[in-house]
Order: sequence, then C-alpha cells, then structure tokens
Amino acid sequence: MNESEKAGGMKHVYKPEILSPRIQKEKQRIEFLLHQPGVFIVDEIGRQLDELIKIDHPSNQLVEADFGRIRLRYLDGEPIEDCGNWVWYPWRNTLVHLLSEPEFVRLRTSRNQFKITPEEQSMLAQKKIGVIGLSVGQSVALSLAMERAFGELRIADFDTLDLSNLNRIRTGLYNLGLKKTYIVAREIAEIDPYLKITLYNEGINEQNMHDFFTLGGQLDILVEECDSLPIKISSRLKSKALRIPVLMDTSDRGMMDVERFDMEPDRPILHGLLAAFGDETELTRILAANAKDIMMALLQFEQLSDRAKYSFSEIGKSITTWPQLASSVLMGGAACSHLCRMILLGQRVSSGRYYLDLESLFNSHEGKS
Repeated sequence: MNESEKAGGMKHVYKPEILSPRIQKEKQRIEFLLHQPGVFIVDEIGRQLDELIKIDHPSNQLVEADFGRIRLRYLDGEPIEDCGNWVWYPWRNTLVHLLSEPEFVRLRTSRNQFKITPEEQSMLAQKKIGVIGLSVGQSVALSLAMERAFGELRIADFDTLDLSNLNRIRTGLYNLGLKKTYIVAREIAEIDPYLKITLYNEGINEQNMHDFFTLGGQLDILVEECDSLPIKISSRLKSKALRIPVLMDTSDRGMMDVERFDMEPDRPILHGLLAAFGDETELTRILAANAKDIMMALLQFEQLSDRAKYSFSEIGKSITTWPQLASSVLMGGAACSHLCRMILLGQRVSSGRYYLDLESLFNSHEGKS
C-alpha cells in the first residue's frame, strides 16, 4: 500500500498506478504486489499480443504456430512477464497486465475503424472536453472514454452517490456515499488507464470556473448537465466569451441543445429563450426572484412530454424533484458523445434544439407496416 492509500484510504483514490517492468523500482513494486495475499491478478497479456498480431495481419489466415513465431518478434527478446505494463487498481485490490500505451490504444480502438478513421482518432486524442454534472454526464463521459474521443476529460460535480441515483446512474451499490467524480474517474480508469481525467470535486463555482475552462489548455467543447440554473447560465457565458461550443441533453423527449459559440460568438445563450428576462449577463442576479419562470421558459414547458409536465406539477407534493429514467439518460449520453465527436472532427452540426423523441416516432407509425 502506497503513502496516499495509507493517508486517505480508498475513498479518495481514483488513479491507478501504471508500473513498467523495465524500470527497476517499478519492477520491485510489481513483484511485491504479485506476492501479496488477496491481490487479484489478471494476466492475459498473451491473448492481448495475439489480438494485436491479428489486427496487424488482417488479410492472413494465421494458425497457432504463426502466433507463436510472430509473438517472439513482438517481444523482441523480452520475457513475456516484462511485456507492456502492469496496472494496479488499489480500490479493486487488482493487478492487471496490459500492453504498453501505443499498442494498447491501437488494439482498443481497432474496432472503431473506419467509423472513426486512424487520422480522426489521432485528432480526438488532442482534444479537451469538459463535463459538468455526472448523471447524464456519467453516460457522456463513459461513452467518450469507450470511443477514446478525447485526450483530457475534465469532470465536475460536488455530489455523492445516493441510492435514489441508481435508477439512472450505471454503477454498483459499493459506491454509495462516494463522490460521483471519483466513481466516473475509476470507471474510466478501469476501461483505459492511459486516459487523462481531471477532477473538480466541488463542482463548478466562481473560484474554479476559469481553471476548469483553461488550466492546462482551453476546452474544445463543454457538455453541461448540471441542475444548477446559475451554473447553466454562467458556464454558457464563459463558453461564449471563450468561443467554446456547448451541448446539453435534458432527458425528456430526447431534447438536445447545441450552441456553437465557436462559430457564432454573438449567439444569445440558450437560444435566446431567456431574452424576456433582460440582458443575459444580468440573469444570475435576478434568478432568485424568477427561478421557476426562467426554468419553464428554458425548458419550453409546453414542449415537454405529458408525463414530464405532470411530474413537475407533483414536485413538492408527491415527489421531491424532477424524474429522469435510465433509458433517457443513457440515450442522451450516447447522443452527446456522438455530437461531441462530430463537432471535434469538424463535421457539420448546427446550433439549435433537437428532439430524439422515440415515443413520438413510434406513435406516429402506429398501425403502419
């Protein structure tokens, strides 16, 4: 157990250790972990090498003897236990043997081709994406990580996981009480330990917003999925000032907002839906007195599904907050991820409010064949 583990326990650990057997000190750490009682060891490096050989020889019909011969060439004289890296996940008490980063990335993204070309994959690896709010945002973050659609992901949320969140957040009961940022960072690390994840554990506020947008390089796109009206407004004003595009999914009727401040720097925030309340730079000042009206205008209440409208009427009576369903959240996460990729690769995505409304789509086809 390293010093950070001893000092803070597992609760605040979210980064795995990536250990190279070619560095003596790290090799000693690997040996130590390999011989610790209770450590779960996953060593499938041979299968990974064989998969790598397959993707490197797509037109060859390889037999078992070919794999053995080619594997020796890939190992270049190294023993197989020294191939690649070993990755220690302390919160899982698990040690995993993986290919080194370039080979790992090439193999892990091999099934993306040519939905995403190698050139596009390299472009995406240079991009910085920010995600504020980790309900829908969790689905966005995991989709982006699975596609390896970024070089750095900045995630922000102040909240911890409660049992009621599990109707829409895909994680386990063992994470109850854990910060949502740690949960998402761990889940991404378990998919791909080489991805860079930066955490803002207190959410976004006036003090850290500039850093979130610019520290280590300016964001290329923002996905805003928080519940806070002040942050919805202030993060868009910041995005507009920096000419950063913004995406938002609202988990009702597949409502998706696209704001291309990168292409339209004078575009009013939130499509101008709040223009009746005055200058957009003054909106946060009047929120307290007008929060409900502003929210209804923002959502275009009459455009909501009938069930969402009824749910809003029950807040404070039979329910405490507005509902979200897993199917909507997962679909919204996937849609945001898809649009992120399109925008980052320079494909055409126009500003606007769009609906991926499956219920209306299928009701409109009722009785047709």
